[in-house]
Amino acid sequence: MKAEILTIGDEILIGQITNTNSVWIAQQLNLCGIRVVHMASVADEESAILESLNAASKRADVVFITGGLGPTKDDITKKTFAEFFDAELEMNTEVLEHVTSFFIKRNREINDVNRQQALVPKGCTVIRNANGTAPGMWMKKNNTVFISMPGVPYEMKAMMTDLVLPKLRTENDLPNIYHKTVLTQGVGESVIAEIIEKWEDDLAVKKIKLAYLPQPGIVRLRLSAEGKDLTELKSRVDTEVKTLVPLIENYIYGFENYGEEMPTLEKIVSELLRERKQTLSLAESCTGGYISSLITSLSGASEIFKGGIVPYTNTAKHELLQVDEKTFETAGAVSKECVEQLAANVLKKFDSDFSIAVSGIAGPSGGTPDKPVGLVWIAVASRKKVLAMKFQFGDHRQRNIVMTANTALNLLRKFILR
Repeated sequence: MKAEILTIGDEILIGQITNTNSVWIAQQLNLCGIRVVHMASVADEESAILESLNAASKRADVVFITGGLGPTKDDITKKTFAEFFDAELEMNTEVLEHVTSFFIKRNREINDVNRQQALVPKGCTVIRNANGTAPGMWMKKNNTVFISMPGVPYEMKAMMTDLVLPKLRTENDLPNIYHKTVLTQGVGESVIAEIIEKWEDDLAVKKIKLAYLPQPGIVRLRLSAEGKDLTELKSRVDTEVKTLVPLIENYIYGFENYGEEMPTLEKIVSELLRERKQTLSLAESCTGGYISSLITSLSGASEIFKGGIVPYTNTAKHELLQVDEKTFETAGAVSKECVEQLAANVLKKFDSDFSIAVSGIAGPSGGTPDKPVGLVWIAVASRKKVLAMKFQFGDHRQRNIVMTANTALNLLRKFILR
């Protein structure tokens, strides 16, 4: 079964809000064995909506539409939806009762604008909205099913989970689609592709697809298979993952199950420290507190995070973390000697079990022939050992900061395990 997702609203097209609905819907459909073939964002214009609905009917078996079902004049999806089906809008008594009850429970007075929410196209199957007043609508034209839902995420998600997806499963013989994603750090996709070339070539025979999903400092390798027997699919994919692991073991830091939250490096490191009842401190120069922010974004961070210092200038490095002033003259702030002292001294200052120190040239200015933009030194330390490594990233400042953070966290992960 092929699906299309349409999100309606000028607020998406002008970048005022992020279209998270399409991402979530696509994930849920994939888990149900429904393949998404097209996504689009559509303006709040009747002609644009009608054109998109007509085009979608030629591509997909089922079309999911979100947005534009509010009670105000700028929400025109329902009116246009009715026009597409050449159906009059009629008052639905069950929806009207629901809308009225919705306002009474909140001690609010219902007005004519709110009552308009109970108007639906004649002949549509109403999808009850347990969390709002705008009902969803299910209609079929020729061989394509059209499902229109509110754009409010928690309203739409409840409709999908409780009503829409169960109905689709009941009415259709859907296949299973299984994904397993291998998470890697420290090497680019082209290098990985070269290492696993022979293994990848053999996947086609086994009816498994491989996708490379790169982001700063990280490459995700997603293996996918489709079929009737979910147990067999999992076995087939998991067998190939086991074959892949020895080939790139040094770069793998975790695995992701599709539809679940991706394990981040900060979460993996935090859980590792929590399991061992150990703690971390940070000295961040070029990342400016970004790594600390990642760690403290997680619930329970106080159990494992002692604190961090952002010694951005040489003076701060010397006064706050006792980096020898001669180091700046002989080796410079972006050097092995500097980050080793930062890591060792921040560990002592906070009395933590481990520490990370970073110093680099994030860019886009500040580079020299000897120390170009993107040069970063990272050190990790325990009470027994300090390890420092040099990295050369790119010339984009924010990307360098993210890559430094991911690289530092993975370096610490390996350091702890070894």
